Amino acid sequence: MSMLTHGLERPLAWAERPVLISEARKAQLKRLALGALTLLSMGSVLTALIALRTAIYVWHLHP
Repeated sequence: MSMLTHGLERPLAWAERPVLISEARKAQLKRLALGALTLLSMGSVLTALIALRTAIYVWHLHP
């Protein structure tokens, strides 16, 4: 049997059982995801502002 397909014929037990997450855990994960999204958005805005400022500086450098 190939090493790549070994064990794939068995059903995945973790995929068949229902996921039980408490409401408090769901709220905590939602806050974490929202914080991560906010941080990434702020990073994107900061990067865009730096790029814009650099472009304006270079544009004024070559009249």
